[in-house]
Amino acid sequence: MNFQKNDTGREPSPGSFSRRGARPVIWLMALAATIFGVGHWAHRTSEAKPAARAVTYSKDVAPIFFKSCAECHRQGEIGPFSVMSYREVRPWAKSIRSSIVSREMPPWHADPNHGDWINNRRLSEKEIETIVAWVDGGAKEGSPKDLPPAPTYVAGWNIGLPDETFSIPEQIVPATGVVPYKYLLVDTNFREDHWITAAEIRSSGRAALHHVIVYIVDPKNPSRTEGNLLAGYAPGEQPTVMREGMAKKVPAGAKLRFQMHYTPNGAETKDLTTIGLKYAKEPPRHPLSTRPVLNTGFRIPPGVDSHEVKSFYTFREDAHIVSLMPHMHLRGKDFVIKAIAPDGSERILLQVPRYDFNWQTYYVPREPIAIPKGTKIECVAHFDNSKGNRFNPDPSIEVRWGEQTWEEMMIGWLTYYFDQPAPSGPVTTTGGTGGKGEE
Repeated sequence: MNFQKNDTGREPSPGSFSRRGARPVIWLMALAATIFGVGHWAHRTSEAKPAARAVTYSKDVAPIFFKSCAECHRQGEIGPFSVMSYREVRPWAKSIRSSIVSREMPPWHADPNHGDWINNRRLSEKEIETIVAWVDGGAKEGSPKDLPPAPTYVAGWNIGLPDETFSIPEQIVPATGVVPYKYLLVDTNFREDHWITAAEIRSSGRAALHHVIVYIVDPKNPSRTEGNLLAGYAPGEQPTVMREGMAKKVPAGAKLRFQMHYTPNGAETKDLTTIGLKYAKEPPRHPLSTRPVLNTGFRIPPGVDSHEVKSFYTFREDAHIVSLMPHMHLRGKDFVIKAIAPDGSERILLQVPRYDFNWQTYYVPREPIAIPKGTKIECVAHFDNSKGNRFNPDPSIEVRWGEQTWEEMMIGWLTYYFDQPAPSGPVTTTGGTGGKGEE
């Protein structure tokens, strides 16, 4: 406090406090009492308020990891470490913090402003704050008694134990060079039709594998391509799991055609690829089909950072879309799938503003998307063929459609069912920007 002189300019005498000086003394006493009282109250309040509970792996973080990370981050899967125990995850704590704050992990690239997805891997803001607080607080384990039950997996499978598996002969991938696509036929020996509710592709040579697509070869129509895709695998792609009441048909006597795309990685690799299938006990309410909406005629000029390519497909019957997936290669920049209704109104079904070739994700809407007859599906992709794209194999060349990773593709994959069975075939016309599209 600043004790000032009185209006006479002299320090007050001791006797003066009995008169004019009494007020300052009383005021000071009252102020002291107030300060003491407030301080005493604050002290009691601080005693009554419990200390913030430390965030621990067992109670707070393990539930998040089990729900959103364990699919890939466990023994035998693609994640570089397991989140299934504190001992395994603790050395990675700071790396985890960095990856989840930047939203690099868990990988999810759909714009949250468009679509609500069953398989959304994104963490909520609260979950991110919890993990950050855990790491910043010393990444403590906590009591093992607080651990929730760990998710259970069948060894080697995410879909559970398959009803049956089919494998190609073991392949040898050379250390260097270019390996053309391989097409390998595997007999099913089915004596009756089978309806597939889940499919998962596993490969022992995953380090040298670009992708696998398994097609159904119908013995009654072996040249059919419409709707004959059974399942696929590419880096980051999840197993195919159908909703209740939905399935894909593999007819009696069918073969499975494996399309194998290998990319040598500097070491000779042996690969044995297997598909595991789960069967429905009865025919589904909604048979599913998968088709590409693609453009194969584009030309991407050298050096451009945002070259646009479009493709189209028009539904001739009422349908519902149950999953969508964009596919490009290393120059892929962004991808949008739109539905243009017969009245001209547009709706964005999926928007991927930052496409990542290393995570080939298919997106499953929470509810199937109604597609009225006559609706045009428009896919719009942009490619970055500039020096600014650090993944670009060669920004100095024109790029066209091709099978190899240093070439490009432009595909919007749709899985859907028709509201009425056995519609007539699709109409294919010329369309799109930069080449021939399908409409």
